[in-house]
Amino acid sequence: MKIGNLRLEVPVVLAPMAGITDLAFRLLCKKMGCGLTVTEMISAKGLLYNNAKTKEMLRIDYRERPTGIQLFGNVPEDLARAARIAADSGADIIDFNMGCPVTKIVNNGEGSALMKNPELAYEILTAMTDAVKIPVTVKIRAGWNASCRNAENIAKLAERAGVAAIFVHGRTREQFYGGKADWQIIAMVKQAVRIPVFGNGDIFSADDGIRMLKETKCDGLMMGRGADGNPWIFEQLYAALQGNPLPPLPDINKRLDTAIEHLQMLLTLKGEYIAVREMRRHISAYLKGMPHAADYRCRFHQLTSKEEFLKLLEDYRQCWYDYVS
Repeated sequence: MKIGNLRLEVPVVLAPMAGITDLAFRLLCKKMGCGLTVTEMISAKGLLYNNAKTKEMLRIDYRERPTGIQLFGNVPEDLARAARIAADSGADIIDFNMGCPVTKIVNNGEGSALMKNPELAYEILTAMTDAVKIPVTVKIRAGWNASCRNAENIAKLAERAGVAAIFVHGRTREQFYGGKADWQIIAMVKQAVRIPVFGNGDIFSADDGIRMLKETKCDGLMMGRGADGNPWIFEQLYAALQGNPLPPLPDINKRLDTAIEHLQMLLTLKGEYIAVREMRRHISAYLKGMPHAADYRCRFHQLTSKEEFLKLLEDYRQCWYDYVS
């Protein structure tokens, strides 16, 4: 399928997630069959102020392509300038965030707060599509709350502004990540516009993904929390979309070996001090639902060196074998 002039071999996208979808995790997901990776959301103002940490988030690796850079903000001129910076940094698409529900973002009139301000959203998207030659996409929610479910209207405005594709999370901002995603709103958006629509929300398995495609008729899928600690979901979805038998779910060795690979990439990209501390959060996701996970999670969070981390991973491997024997 195509987003503007960009062809995706697999219509499955890794959703931007703060603190999760850095370059290391994106490379893992790409290796597993992800069709399009997207950076963590990046502040337009941070780019314009030349913030070093913000600029580092623009980093893209040729092995993960095609790749999008996601921006957030609420000033059309800022977003246009930031979009040009992102395009010059090598992005294949520019995605605009209208879905983040975090309070500090919303209180600034950014993220999902823009679901309440369609006129400003239209101005921003028009400014961005006019500023760059590569495709511009937008991530939205079902609406602000139960009485303001306006995804259809926002989608029509986005299409009019020149947006090339829409990613729809089936929850309102009021829901955050609780309750159940309403896939019907995704179906309604799909019927309302001619550009590609990607469904997002409550996809935790290949079966969920195929069911969403059938129920909503959407063009593709965006994976968020379902991929956290579970990059193999892309492998599963790729097989399902090809009509092939699903590969086996990861056993303990594949799970821990992937965590080790993840740590090694973080060490290369960020150095030991940052890598070990960031991996504490990732290992919690890799071990979720596993025997003795809570105890080991606490132990991992005390570690400060790669040697300690690797040793405790092997200790957990042995603990798992002891548990099942």
